[in-house]
Amino acid sequence: MRSVVYYFLVAVVFILIGWFANTAYNLPRSSNNPIAQIKPTPLAKYSIENLAKGEVKSSEITIGKVLKIDPKFTSYEFSMKFSPDLSENLKTVSGLINIPEGNGKFPIIVMFRGYVDPKDYFIGNGTTHAAEYFASNGFITIAPDFLGYGDSDKEAEDVFESRFQTHVTALTVLKSIPSIKQFDGKNIFIWGHSNGGQIALTTLEVTGANYPTVLWAPVSKPFPYSILYYTDDASDGGKFLRHELSNFENDYDTDSYSLVKFLDKIKAPIQLNQGTFDSAVPVAWSNQLSKDLLELKVDLNYIKYPGADHNMSPSWNQAVGNTLDFYKKHIQ
Repeated sequence: MRSVVYYFLVAVVFILIGWFANTAYNLPRSSNNPIAQIKPTPLAKYSIENLAKGEVKSSEITIGKVLKIDPKFTSYEFSMKFSPDLSENLKTVSGLINIPEGNGKFPIIVMFRGYVDPKDYFIGNGTTHAAEYFASNGFITIAPDFLGYGDSDKEAEDVFESRFQTHVTALTVLKSIPSIKQFDGKNIFIWGHSNGGQIALTTLEVTGANYPTVLWAPVSKPFPYSILYYTDDASDGGKFLRHELSNFENDYDTDSYSLVKFLDKIKAPIQLNQGTFDSAVPVAWSNQLSKDLLELKVDLNYIKYPGADHNMSPSWNQAVGNTLDFYKKHIQ
């Protein structure tokens, strides 16, 4: 009798062991298992709110070779080491800096360009003409090339991380301006054209700082529409980007990266310039941006240029003059 009970208990034990083992094996596959639901989200640190809460470290802006000598200013290549992914991994970004002639201290304009095809790019491309005008009028101008351009290190492989790291680049440049010995120590301005306008607006939202800013035809629509709008120009018609966006939206809320959701964070005065014949940034975009900013009580001056294109031609002289007047008005 005892043998029968013994073998029965042994059988029960083995059955229970098998049941527990099967349950443990299938547990990670269960939709109710919280561990199975956790996915890495390495791009979360680039959301506008997380950048605002994070710590972007300052760097040293190193002045390099002379690119141009003008009676009123000298153009140099500069470089800066920084961590685009907010870690200890450093990369180098290059750019163009113009320093006015003279022994005095000067205000500075940080300039963010729009899109330029990499095969056509040269250091400072997209800001050169306006930068030289401002430098001729007593302003230091500094324009980062961004990763993947000029003499900079390679950009991130992920198309969205590469985009978000332009914001980190911009924030680092602003924090590193005190390392420029010719800087007057108090007057920092921003200029952004096209996608550079998007970078400028995002920077104002992240910092909440009072950097008087001039925007020329800024890309100001919600992310990701702001990039999908231009996919017709891609060689594949935008298939790759749409595929990557589908993957991105599986893990992230695009609103967290969309500048239109955080316009209330802007505390700086803004001059908005827009050509009415702009085929790259529709005038309706700037009309809406103006409306939204005014409703938020942002100090805004909106100027339209009838018949002007994306680069403000044929009203470039008027636009750059209005920009200079704005900066001079806000010098402390």
